[in-house]
Amino acid sequence: MLTETPTLAQQFAPTPRGARLARRLAVRWMEERGWPPASDASCAVALVVAELAANAVLHGRVPGRDCALRLALDATAHLVRIEVADAAGTRRPPASAPSSCPEGESGRGLVLVEALAVRWGWEPRRPVGKTVWAEVAVEPVSICAGTCSGTCTHV
Repeated sequence: MLTETPTLAQQFAPTPRGARLARRLAVRWMEERGWPPASDASCAVALVVAELAANAVLHGRVPGRDCALRLALDATAHLVRIEVADAAGTRRPPASAPSSCPEGESGRGLVLVEALAVRWGWEPRRPVGKTVWAEVAVEPVSICAGTCSGTCTHV
C-alpha cells in the first residue's frame, strides 16, 4: 500500500470537458510538486489520467452522477497513484489491456495505460460504481530544481 501524501481529490462532470479538466488538474498538480508540464513524469501521469477519465466518461457515465479523480504521491517509492471513479459498477474494464490495437479511432486507452503504469487495476466503489487505478513511476525531483549543487533534499 502506498504512503499517500500529498494528494489531490476532485470531482468532474462525466463529459469530455470534465475529462480535459481532470488532465489539466493532474498537470498542474505535478508541476506544483516539481515536475514541469513537459517532463516525462508529468506527461505520463497526464496521459494516464486522460485515458482513465475518457473511459469513465465514455463507459461509466450515469446521468446525475459525477466522476472523481484522485492523485497520490508516494515519494519513497517514486510512484503517483491515479484513481478515476465513476458510478457505473456494471461496466467493468477488462482484466488486461487488449493484446493488439484495433484499427478504429478508439480502443487503445488501456494499452497506453498498461505501457505507462507500473501496475493498474480496478475495484468496486461503495456505495455504487468502480474505481480504476494506475501507479506511474516518477523520477525523483529536486526541491531546489538543481540550483543547490547537490546539497538539497529530493522527493
